[in-house]
Amino acid sequence: MTTANSRTADHPIDPSFLNRWSPRAFDGQPISEADVLTLFEAARWAPSSYNSQPWRFLYARRDTPQWTTFLDLLNPFNRSWAERASLLIVAVSNSLMLPPGKDKPVPSHSHSFDAGAAWASLALQASHMGLQAHAMVGFDLDAAFSTLNVPEGHRVEAAIAVGRPGDKSILPEAMQAREQPNGRNPVSAFAFEGGFPSK
Repeated sequence: MTTANSRTADHPIDPSFLNRWSPRAFDGQPISEADVLTLFEAARWAPSSYNSQPWRFLYARRDTPQWTTFLDLLNPFNRSWAERASLLIVAVSNSLMLPPGKDKPVPSHSHSFDAGAAWASLALQASHMGLQAHAMVGFDLDAAFSTLNVPEGHRVEAAIAVGRPGDKSILPEAMQAREQPNGRNPVSAFAFEGGFPSK
């Protein structure tokens, strides 16, 4: 299966998985609050251990008072392209959960794993809407923790830029060459029936 962006799957899958990618060129147009809520609605339905839903999304839309606060968290490289995004998000997970039948929170082994499922749902929803989402760890995690009032017991996971794809000519020449969907390792490189292969 091949899509319009030339990605090819080795096994049959829904095209939405191939159409989702992480561009750096965005068109700089604002995003409506309704569209933002649709993205988070998709994330809301992600699976999680004991249905604990540990994900938290802190965000700023461009042209709002909070925009510069979020943009200033990014390292210079990521800021250079993400400043044209429509939405900046900082994904956070709660490392504690309250399982059924318990009266006190306990450590959650899967909080980051579960937050990753919510991020993937958000990213796929963005692609369905003609948007794309680009996650990154090139930002000041400590500053995000304090600036965004992240409570103790939570982990800052990633920053995410969302927007409508723009023409790659707006990027510096070195970035333009990288502005295309990348490939993936074959399934045989990461899926092993019965356990890891013997060395």
